Amino acid sequence: MTAMRKPKAEDLDFQMSFYEGIVKDNPDFAEALIALGEIYTKKGLYEKGLKMDKRLIKLRPDSSIAHYNLACSLSLVSDLTSSFRALKRAIELGYDDLIFMNGDPDLSNLRGDTRFKELVKMIRKEGPAKQRANPQNMPQARETNG
Repeated sequence: MTAMRKPKAEDLDFQMSFYEGIVKDNPDFAEALIALGEIYTKKGLYEKGLKMDKRLIKLRPDSSIAHYNLACSLSLVSDLTSSFRALKRAIELGYDDLIFMNGDPDLSNLRGDTRFKELVKMIRKEGPAKQRANPQNMPQARETNG
């Protein structure tokens, strides 16, 4: 089994260029927008990543993951009020991965705020009932690079 390696800067540059070309030709290709937003964030291009997430919200307004990613991007550009709003919407749409949310470095500047604690309470209170009521609305587990 081979260990996962961090992508080199030139790998990310190649991927960025590749996905930018796809998005230029297919502006509503959600999977390319997701990939490009992730690459921009890895490169520290937070404003560009935020633009991709805003486009995704228009394409997938009912996606808890899209709203979660928007919350992350807003947090990274220090728009905390909007980040909390997007995170709350993600939870309302079914996002309930507390372990991931509590460890996500993109949300680190939110954790000391009482609004974050309220959102955690909201997940704990509503999570199990939501899962029973509407299991197909729950986000799928993500793979991590460890």
